[in-house]
Amino acid sequence: MPLVQTKGLAHFTIPVTDTERSMKFYEDVLGMKPIQVNHKRGMVFMDSGGDCVILTKTQNPIMQAGEQDIHHAWVVDHEEYDRALEELKNRDDIKFHFDEDRQGGAVNGPRAYFEDPDGNVLEIIDLTSYKCDA
Repeated sequence: MPLVQTKGLAHFTIPVTDTERSMKFYEDVLGMKPIQVNHKRGMVFMDSGGDCVILTKTQNPIMQAGEQDIHHAWVVDHEEYDRALEELKNRDDIKFHFDEDRQGGAVNGPRAYFEDPDGNVLEIIDLTSYKCDA
């Protein structure tokens, strides 16, 4: 028996250098909604389809250069994925990395990787299967 049996994710934190700029990015690009905002303290709580993401001000963003596997991923509806992918590829203000359709692993489906204004690597995925579902 484990020490603690988790039931899900309450929230996770993304370090950002400018909470106002980042809040706008996460609203405009990923459709998140601010649920509690305190720019003075440097914390913005965002809702992402019922999951909480906290944008927290940091002086130094996490250096992810060359670390593609360190990222945060969001599931998007199958019907929205192709449109979203094209938008990400065509936006001059978003650093787009690549897209692929990965199958046979723990988390499967077409996915695309890009960066937020602080260089945090983000992913959207059209989730076709999750090993836990088996």
